[in-house]
Amino acid sequence: MHCAGVTLYNHVFFVLPASVAQWAWRPPVDLPEKAPSLLELLAGVIGSLLLFDLQYFIWHLLHHRIRWLYVTFHAIHHEYSAPFALATQCLGGWELVTVGFWTTLNPMILRCHLLTTWVFMVLHVYVSIEDHCGYDFPWSTSRLIPFGIYGGPSKHDVHHQKPNTNFAPHFSHWDKLLGTHADFSFAPAVK
Repeated sequence: MHCAGVTLYNHVFFVLPASVAQWAWRPPVDLPEKAPSLLELLAGVIGSLLLFDLQYFIWHLLHHRIRWLYVTFHAIHHEYSAPFALATQCLGGWELVTVGFWTTLNPMILRCHLLTTWVFMVLHVYVSIEDHCGYDFPWSTSRLIPFGIYGGPSKHDVHHQKPNTNFAPHFSHWDKLLGTHADFSFAPAVK
């Protein structure tokens, strides 16, 4: 119940005002008549995911390494050692605003088509929920992307059990390169 209360509070006091501000700052525009090519769409979505992965990896690492940042802003997300889908949104206000800012800004930085931006946002929300659901389904993103490039629920479960590991939200390369990777092949995500 606590997680639902935090999520409701965040949506009323952070998400709704941010949505209104974004609407005022960048009023809705019509979808361009020309759609992006499949290659442009994939490049924009993958580029936005990779950029977010780097940003959040750094943010997440700092918030775990600097105690004040962890206690003040990130600890609420780690109240649950076994994540569940709603825990995706169980964040402090600062974290929620930061994540929302990057999710909105990254497609603009990469000059993505509006359709690409929408696909990225929907996919980003989906994989964030999937990473916290605690289940490793046959259709899970981590099973569709080969060679352990993408972590999925098992990787994030290990992060909640061993909080100083697996900081990158989606992919595994930053953790492997910077020595924060923990094996998640044994993780207890339900199959």
